[in-house]
Order: sequence, then structure tokens, then C-alpha cells
Amino acid sequence: MKLLLDSTRCQGYGLCQEPAPELIDLDEWGYARMRATEVPLGDEAAAEAAVAACPNTALRLVK
Repeated sequence: MKLLLDSTRCQGYGLCQEPAPELIDLDEWGYARMRATEVPLGDEAAAEAAVAACPNTALRLVK
């Protein structure tokens, strides 16, 4: 499973980072940066929560 970021849709709310800090970092302005695109086993729920938390649908999961 991969967690993908469309950086053109990110508005810097930072809501995605709370449920998945091991997968997503925030830059100095609050915009998402991927720490990893491959979701490790056991982190699937965190990745799904991060996708659900994004108000601009900037994140998506690809299986």
C-alpha cells in the first residue's frame, strides 16, 4: 500500500500529520511532506486516518 500526496491540493492545515506522524512530516509552513510512501505493515490504519483527516483530499491510498 502506498500513501500519495498531491502537494498542489495541500493547504497546510496539518491535520494529516496527527494520526500518522511516522508517515507524514510538516514543513515550516505546515504543509505535508511524506516521510515514506510505502506504508509499513501495521500502519495501514494510521494512513487511512491521515487520508480521512485531510479536508482538501490531498492524500490518497493506492493498494
